[in-house]
Amino acid sequence: MISIDIAGHRFQLRAAAVVLHDGHVLLHRVEGGDDLFWFLPGGRVEPGEDAQSALEREMKEELNERVECAGLLHVVENFFEHEGKRNHEIGLYFRVELDPKSVLLDKSRSHAGVEADKRLEFRWFATDRLHEVDLRPSFLCESLSRRHLDFQHIVQRG
Repeated sequence: MISIDIAGHRFQLRAAAVVLHDGHVLLHRVEGGDDLFWFLPGGRVEPGEDAQSALEREMKEELNERVECAGLLHVVENFFEHEGKRNHEIGLYFRVELDPKSVLLDKSRSHAGVEADKRLEFRWFATDRLHEVDLRPSFLCESLSRRHLDFQHIVQRG
């Protein structure tokens, strides 16, 4: 994975999936962790791997789902602190489509996933109610609630 500690920061390259369906967005969090915030599915890009392939790999590893990337929505420079460490993350956020027969489209329940030794919870949230969710990075609350998603370059601090 592209993640290095340099100059007092952890620098990483992350690919994120924006999965929208019927006015909802798919988010996830680590179950039982200290951080109970929600974020977009995805993960760090491996050296030599393109970001779309990273998303396809991550969704297969975490949920056993095949997905299709439909286009780049955001390039995000995200500066934040996590577990006492300053982070500088470059995020490539893609629109992602699920198979129309995917069991993930069931919005009535949470879906279980796994990343290494961590259990993940995936859940759908109405895009017009994202302001009620602890969603990180926070710009997503406004961005994902817009009627039309246009390409944006975002710098998020904090």
